[in-house]
Amino acid sequence: MELEYMNIWCWLIPLGVGLICGFFGYLIGRGADPVVDYKAEIKQLKQENEKARADLEKCRHKLDAGSSLNHDDYQGFDAAEARKIMGKAVKLNDLTLVEGIGPKIRSLFHNYEIKTWRNLAETSVAKCQEVLDSGGDRFRVHDPASWPMQARMAAEGKWKELARWQDEHKHGKL
Repeated sequence: MELEYMNIWCWLIPLGVGLICGFFGYLIGRGADPVVDYKAEIKQLKQENEKARADLEKCRHKLDAGSSLNHDDYQGFDAAEARKIMGKAVKLNDLTLVEGIGPKIRSLFHNYEIKTWRNLAETSVAKCQEVLDSGGDRFRVHDPASWPMQARMAAEGKWKELARWQDEHKHGKL
């Protein structure tokens, strides 16, 4: 390649186009606002945070109120004695101890704020049936007629009576 045949314009035109494009690119990039406004998002997140804190406080208040009621009523609860008599581990206020109540039915009762043996003992059979009906057709086979009575025995710590009754009446039926 000989330089005498190369025209100076072959060098200047691409160089000029490159400089002009670079200049306009600089101006466009400089004109964009690099600061992003997150004020609306921050405000929304603060509101959600305050709502979550209020919900947490309500839950703590309920828990404090519920736990004081649950444990004051059962100061004489002896898990070892209950286990020895019932033949299985017994947890305080576990509704599944009542013959005929399983984990799914227990969760139905918890939805109605019936979470302790004392609550269940004070619940009418009609209310127990209403709780079962709220679960749908699959719970129709259950008969809650004895559940308040069994819960009362558990709440009062009458483990021998409860064990004897459950042995005589399998499946919780009267």
